[in-house]
Amino acid sequence: MRQSLDEADEQELVRRVAHGDRRAFDELYRRTAPWLEVRLRRRCADPDVVADVLQETYLAVWRAAGSFAGDAVEGSAVGWLWTIAAHRLVDAFRRRSRRAQVPQVHAADAVVPAAEDEVMAVRVGQELEQALAALPIEAREALRATVLDGLSIRETSVLLGVPENTVKSRVRRARIALREALS
Repeated sequence: MRQSLDEADEQELVRRVAHGDRRAFDELYRRTAPWLEVRLRRRCADPDVVADVLQETYLAVWRAAGSFAGDAVEGSAVGWLWTIAAHRLVDAFRRRSRRAQVPQVHAADAVVPAAEDEVMAVRVGQELEQALAALPIEAREALRATVLDGLSIRETSVLLGVPENTVKSRVRRARIALREALS
């Protein structure tokens, strides 16, 4: 027998969304959007960007719910939802930085970085991005939640659906791996 929407957990709601259940989608949104908005606001002060990211996130959830419900994805539905939102936020930051125009200043007033500084900044960013990509997904998720999102070990444990000591181990291993990769 199928549970009522009030009794269904978030994973069940995502499974139902994967089958096109609009009421399950509405319930998932009602339960998770306030929490997700708070997390996004911790990383972005622009309410318009946060609103756009929320909209894009739930559109992606509607379209991709089958990829969660059909696969043996580690972690919780809420963790999956946050991963989608975090990627959408990064995309929004990238779009905004591409659109940002350099303010016009007089050459005498400008502090222009040396070409070497710009090249080094790009290189360090690329090396960090490569080092992060090389981490196991579990370590990368734990590091993102604790460092980038500012979540406590307990919050990260709940988000990822693993014990607190597992989160601590994953974060420690990720930091060691990053240190080695960047040295």
